[in-house]
Amino acid sequence: MHILVAEDDLMLGQLIAHLLKKKGGYQVEWLTTGDDVCEYALKSHYDVLILDWMLPGEEGVSICSRLRKEGYSGAIIMLTAKDALEDKINGLDAGADDYLIKPFEIDELLARIRAVSRRNFAPIQEQLVELQNIRVNLTQRTVFDGETEIYLTPREFQLLDLLIRNKGQVLSRELIYDRIWGYEADVSLKTIDATVKLLRKKLNWNSEKDYIQSIRGVGYKLDI
Repeated sequence: MHILVAEDDLMLGQLIAHLLKKKGGYQVEWLTTGDDVCEYALKSHYDVLILDWMLPGEEGVSICSRLRKEGYSGAIIMLTAKDALEDKINGLDAGADDYLIKPFEIDELLARIRAVSRRNFAPIQEQLVELQNIRVNLTQRTVFDGETEIYLTPREFQLLDLLIRNKGQVLSRELIYDRIWGYEADVSLKTIDATVKLLRKKLNWNSEKDYIQSIRGVGYKLDI
């Protein structure tokens, strides 16, 4: 399951993202302002959007309403300290599927995610990306070079997915480590370099094109 978290509290946002990955096994992206949420949500298919009400920039309830007007069909869970009945009604009327009042336990959030995902019948849109002759289906998690399938391990595909969703941007090794393994994983940063090396070899097997660029002392970026 692919989840987008929009939470400006840095400690809470980091904790939510970490625990959703660790306890739920979900793919998680995290934003700290409201201004980019709509763009992220409409360009990528997220099964669930966890949306804080009081975000800097555009507020959560406004984002929720705008997303529904623009056809966003993923599930939305609002996070807020507002517990008045009128606020709950406003959030639900804006298009939220569920409403969770802070503070909350992560196990309750996980249960809410499972519940809204069962109610969410949004059609899954295949996400296809072409890297010259290589075709990546992010939905089916397949990679083809022409008619030849390139078999990736789950970690290699997670890395490729992360690079594709941030194409053209340099991703630090620390960020990659956190997004894919998590800071509590018992692996070293050298594991990233080894995974990149293997992924690069598989993508380049039939081409001189080097899709993954190494940025010395920083990290990696996808060149398409």
